[in-house]
Amino acid sequence: MKKESGILKPLQSFLHNESSGGIVLIIFTILAIIISNTSLSGYYFDFLNSHLSLQISKFISLDKPIILWVNDAAMALFFLLVGLEIKRELIAGELNSRDKFTLPLFAALGGMLVPALLYLAINSGTPAASGWGIPMATDIAFAVGLLVLLGKRVPLSLKVFLVALAIVDDIGAILVIAIFYSGQLNLIWLLVAAGISLLLVSFNLLKIIKPWVYLAIGFFLWYAFLKSGIHATIAGVVLAFTIPARPVIRPGRFVNAVSLNLERFRQSCRSETEFLANQEQQETVQEIEISCHNMLSPLLRIEHAIHPIASFLVLPLFAFCNAGLMITTGWTDNLLSATSLGIAAGLLIGKPLGILSFTWISVRLGWASLPADLNFKHIAGVGMLAGIGFTMALFINNLAFPGTAISDVNKMTIFFVSALAALAGFIVLYRVTKKQ
Repeated sequence: MKKESGILKPLQSFLHNESSGGIVLIIFTILAIIISNTSLSGYYFDFLNSHLSLQISKFISLDKPIILWVNDAAMALFFLLVGLEIKRELIAGELNSRDKFTLPLFAALGGMLVPALLYLAINSGTPAASGWGIPMATDIAFAVGLLVLLGKRVPLSLKVFLVALAIVDDIGAILVIAIFYSGQLNLIWLLVAAGISLLLVSFNLLKIIKPWVYLAIGFFLWYAFLKSGIHATIAGVVLAFTIPARPVIRPGRFVNAVSLNLERFRQSCRSETEFLANQEQQETVQEIEISCHNMLSPLLRIEHAIHPIASFLVLPLFAFCNAGLMITTGWTDNLLSATSLGIAAGLLIGKPLGILSFTWISVRLGWASLPADLNFKHIAGVGMLAGIGFTMALFINNLAFPGTAISDVNKMTIFFVSALAALAGFIVLYRVTKKQ
């Protein structure tokens, strides 16, 4: 049992971080709604619209309101984390084989296509049709957080399935943003972005492992994407896929190097000299530290470093800056608008229907297999949790309807529908899982 616990530690750590981040996200969302409906609302909106300038040279100059710095720059760090997690899962995680990849792939496809089609069925032929991407995305922080609240009632395989589903869902959301929600393309800056990407790939091939090198050049990649017309946050994903995922040294060499230095340290302990005055011990410890550093790939080092920043700073800041809206008299009538109905139908009906139906079809046709400890009731519960759109739904809403009144209506709809999806998914999974 101890060995199994050790193997599962990375997943458990991921689940803990996501659920904790979800709690902070809720707090800042509520705070934004309260402030925007009090006497402080003027200060709140003035803060969001106040400009910040960045001037590095005559070639790099930016002047944006704070809300765009958050949405275009800070969120690029979040997308970098998403890209790193996707790459890790594709190489050595829950998406690294056909058997692991197939089931969440079909589930995610259903969870994206059906909500988008339901939204378009309601809004087709209207200016609001451009919001079809809003109900496609799943907020992994909230979904995983609710799953963690159920504790040991939930089979581990179901947690793995939800994480893998959300990662494939993230890939789909990234492609949708890059292809359908970007501005008019600037070919010159697009070529500059491509050149910087190739430079980063060459660094990977040359086994350059300094994380700061990739992050420093990543800034210029972000700027090129910003000027190219493709949404700047996509730069974070492109950067993630150029960062080396393999360690510099092989495990065997690591074991030999550490073993030799441990033996040297053990021999040096026979001396009564204090560590601060024992040069041999200090050199040995430094050698061990270098070996450990080389064994941990740049991908893992960067991912571990930015995960708490993204979870506890970037996403709460995004929620605080984007969740604020003034609730006026008669606001409930707006929830019956075509866009609101499209979002509600997509998240509350489309998500669970798409995930459950595509999963069932793939299993029935023999294209995928359901884990032995799961049944389709579990999948239905996860499908309802996937209806928690929130962060990514708000993000795509801002891209589809920037600075419009309909955007505020959609925000309120996303809040209510995500809360209903969370409640429904929690109740279903509580009833279909057995207490351990």
